[in-house]
Amino acid sequence: MQDGSADMNQENVETIKHVADGVAAVTAIGTVMQLLPAVAALFTIVWTGMRITEMIAGKPFAELIRRKKADDAIDK
Repeated sequence: MQDGSADMNQENVETIKHVADGVAAVTAIGTVMQLLPAVAALFTIVWTGMRITEMIAGKPFAELIRRKKADDAIDK
């Protein structure tokens, strides 16, 4: 049963990512058309950067952040 709930959580995460990707795209278009404020553009830049980092690394962004913090703790 745990495997099923873990799969469902992963599906939810992927759905949220797809929705956020769509929002980021609409935000970018709106910013170019000067319909939305600069804060929305900043969100788009940050989100797109996170997604590109995920694609390059092949891992979820949150996992990359956790590993970085763990590496910093070991260095100290």
